Amino acid sequence: MKNLLLVVLFICSTTQLFADKWDNKAAELKGKKILVFTKNGEGFVHDNIDANVDMFLRLGEQYDFRVDSTSNSAIFSTSDLFQYDAIVFANTNNKVFENKEEKEGLIQFNRQGKGIVGIHIACRTEREWDWFKQMIGGTFDFHPRLQKFNVCIVDDKHPSARDIPPVWEVEEELYILKEMNPTVRVLMVSDFSSPDFQYSDPMPNTFGTVFPSVWCNEFDGGRQWITTLGHKKEDYSDSLFISHIVGGLQWVLVQ
Repeated sequence: MKNLLLVVLFICSTTQLFADKWDNKAAELKGKKILVFTKNGEGFVHDNIDANVDMFLRLGEQYDFRVDSTSNSAIFSTSDLFQYDAIVFANTNNKVFENKEEKEGLIQFNRQGKGIVGIHIACRTEREWDWFKQMIGGTFDFHPRLQKFNVCIVDDKHPSARDIPPVWEVEEELYILKEMNPTVRVLMVSDFSSPDFQYSDPMPNTFGTVFPSVWCNEFDGGRQWITTLGHKKEDYSDSLFISHIVGGLQWVLVQ
């Protein structure tokens, strides 16, 4: 808990520095258009993608917003992309863009002040593209095996944390990232201080015995919200996790 307290104090002081930048607004979802992007490049593909898409389709019906999903990156090089208010990188992984036109489409979408959500392995997407790594906030490095641990709220004012208990026990892959963008606003951290927590690779001590797991940012004109949670298919039917996602989506949609 001492390490967590230090993280909270650091984040609170950083938040004060960026007081004019950060807000906790939550946009109305009704009438919005969301693109759920699911493409995976060569390599590991999670088995949760269908559950991820189904969750957003259910949310679209519940909150009266439109949801389209695609694994075809060609849309990023067309004007069709700009009909959407937000893009969800739904467990995308590895190289997902085919050319510079597709990449430029994403950059321009973001610069128009629109929203980007990244879920779980989205932080392992396009690891050789510097702009994307800065936008998504960090690059996947490794994770210990799937197991239970606590996720601790360090910023309970954000919509994605409003329904989450201060200490949230999850069964999850605890993601360790590198090349983290120092401008992000950390909202939750994963705590690996338990003596029962198992790992083989040495865990970093950058933040003591915790590591950022959820953050948001306003980078290059747009709003981004990223959660490293969401490994299991069952997560996308869990009420707490769904509330977490809804809050993140509402935040990035604020104009």
